Amino acid sequence: MSGNLTDAQPTTMLESIIQSLADAARHQPGVDEKPAAVLWTDSKGEWRPLIPLLRERLPQLLVFGKYNLEKRIGPAIWLKCAIARQLDDVAIPADAVPIVYLPEISRQQLRAGDECPRELRPLVELQYRGCLWTQQNGRDWTIEAFLVSENALGLDVARDAGTRRSIEASLTTLAETPVSQLTGKRLASEDFDRLMIGDQPRDLLTWMNAPEDVCKRFNETGKWHAFRNRCRDEYAFDPDKDGETVAGERFGLRDTDCWSSLWDRFCESPGLYPRIPDLLIRSKPSGGKLIFDRETWPDENDAAEDKLRQALQALENKSAADARAVINQLESEHGSRRKWVWARLGRSPLAEALEHLAALAQHTESQIGGDSPAEMAELYAGGAWLADDAALRSLAARRATADGPAIHAAVRSLYLPWLEGAAKRLQDQLKDTSLPNLDGQPRITVDRGHCILFADGLRFDLSQRVVSALEERGLKAKCRNRWSALPCVTATAKPAVSPVAEQLVGEDIPSDYAPTIQESGDKLTHPRFQKLLEQAGYTVISKDATPRPSGKDARGWTEFGNIDKRGHDLQIELAPQIEDEVKRLAERIVALLDAGWKSIRLVTDHGWLLIPDNLPKHDLPPYLTESKWSRCARIKGDSQVTVPKNGWSWNQKYEYASGPGISCFRLGTAYSHGGISLQECLIPDIVIEPSEDAGVVKATVSDVAWRGQRCRVQIDPADSSLRIDIRTSPNSAATSIINSPRNIEDNGKVSVLVENEDRQGSAAVVVVLNSCGRIVGKESTIVGGEE
Repeated sequence: MSGNLTDAQPTTMLESIIQSLADAARHQPGVDEKPAAVLWTDSKGEWRPLIPLLRERLPQLLVFGKYNLEKRIGPAIWLKCAIARQLDDVAIPADAVPIVYLPEISRQQLRAGDECPRELRPLVELQYRGCLWTQQNGRDWTIEAFLVSENALGLDVARDAGTRRSIEASLTTLAETPVSQLTGKRLASEDFDRLMIGDQPRDLLTWMNAPEDVCKRFNETGKWHAFRNRCRDEYAFDPDKDGETVAGERFGLRDTDCWSSLWDRFCESPGLYPRIPDLLIRSKPSGGKLIFDRETWPDENDAAEDKLRQALQALENKSAADARAVINQLESEHGSRRKWVWARLGRSPLAEALEHLAALAQHTESQIGGDSPAEMAELYAGGAWLADDAALRSLAARRATADGPAIHAAVRSLYLPWLEGAAKRLQDQLKDTSLPNLDGQPRITVDRGHCILFADGLRFDLSQRVVSALEERGLKAKCRNRWSALPCVTATAKPAVSPVAEQLVGEDIPSDYAPTIQESGDKLTHPRFQKLLEQAGYTVISKDATPRPSGKDARGWTEFGNIDKRGHDLQIELAPQIEDEVKRLAERIVALLDAGWKSIRLVTDHGWLLIPDNLPKHDLPPYLTESKWSRCARIKGDSQVTVPKNGWSWNQKYEYASGPGISCFRLGTAYSHGGISLQECLIPDIVIEPSEDAGVVKATVSDVAWRGQRCRVQIDPADSSLRIDIRTSPNSAATSIINSPRNIEDNGKVSVLVENEDRQGSAAVVVVLNSCGRIVGKESTIVGGEE
């Protein structure tokens, strides 16, 4: 989603809102395509004061209301046309998901079907093609909820009426106040009132960002005279006489302590002042006066980016050794720019990519050794996989289309020779030996109460990212490796990592490489595969469900993730999608453990190769093959081929051909699998379970008392790191009926309010969460108390 922010941690409420809206557009469980729009319902219209501030930073923001082109406000039909990018006078960036703000409209109105107000009806279908900006429990974000929620700002705010009025009065100032100034204390009305008292550094930066608008506003409120006096006294500068360009010059030069402090304040939340970079460019001194630190001038950073782009582009067709030397020199020259404020504003994408390119240069400096496949696998799992990780991160760092060729040239020059060398070494070793077959590796099974999660195309390096994400949540992972069934395509390799592998056999290699069911002789299909799992005692869990084990003997099988599908669909554009896939997979594993499964065994079928500007093509004459995929081919009869041959894992007497090195049999392929390489054939086998520490800490809900809609809870032991939530389904955070989980006090007590009066008398569960978000205690209750 476009905007002024990168993936840096938001520092203000306004930046957090922008980030949260972006997350809403990215994270849609079970949905591959981008949403048509993000719908933002606001039944009370309380967010309306922030819309002008957001409009400056989000060119994709549209508002429902009476037509006003300048403010991007319009009726439903106009909004539909704008979302479809059919209006010449409404430009929405191509990579941005439109955001539609609906003031004084509730989700209920939008979902009411025939009862929906006529003027809103054209927007109803966007609920299905788009998504809603809501809390985890599905409720609209209110300002108060956004302030206190652990999924937003996580502040400690008093809930009295006076505080709410103060928040409303100070909202535009509050939105631009660094969150660091609001943490570590309980915020009440006086804290928000204090924000309205003069903050000269903020006022000066705001004026520099929009001089005419601020001057007009300050004159209307009688503040301009005092503002000028403080500028003269504290900054030796008169806004009226000197103007904004003098301020910009002094600001960039940082020639006194006060201007240097103002620069530091700007760097805290640069996204709040989107026009200041242009002011600095206009204000930069020249000639004999041009003695300055380059860090403060955005055009100097832009020029450095252009220079870096040209240097990277020039690596095309360079040897790996030459490219490595250039990358290391460029990192010395440009690496420091990643600490400049312009990187936070997304103006240094190539400097950021350079960090990963330097890592790629380091990890590809020497080829993978080993005199056997087992030795190569050990070296790869021991750290050589970091080259693949660095290549992916380099490709994902691209921010603009113009940067693509430069990053691609650098990655290809370093990565392709390393990939090719490792693949040929492994293929040479397989002339005298073979990879372990199905019988030579442990079966994939789990004990009662445990679950297998299959993730198609979870390459080894991505599995390490998943492990890191899970360990950050307090889980532990036991990592093992195995070899994919051959050829490493889903139809062959997925059944091999399932509990029903022993029930399958191979006849003559079919065109899709799928085995058959030994007992019936039927070809294995997805429905038949699921039926075999169920007959073997496994509960097949859909990707959208998170059930508890159905009994003490229950075993689970579930599938999740779209890595391989996205790779085939997106090719080189898979790289920017990887991190979202990793996060979704980690969240899925946590949800399954929270549902009561004792452990999750994470398996996959194969890895893949990804290279910019496509994998090399190898010509394999059509008359030698029955069928030909990008990295493997079914040999016709007794035809003799000059490319590597390997036995089909389901019946070793039948051989297939694979691409030599990292070559493909098809032109124009950047993403592929089915051949012989460590990246395709060495796959992870990981068991994830709660850490020993997580199992020790338990909490008891010793008392639940209701007074109306307010619930008072006592937790033992009294550990302030614990939080409580109230849910209709204990294992699903989406069913929470309070604004956000609340930390318990030092005495073990906590009080929360269920605002929705319709919940009165309904069943719910008080759940206790540890610092990792895992459930460590729970107690059933009735909202409002039992009669």
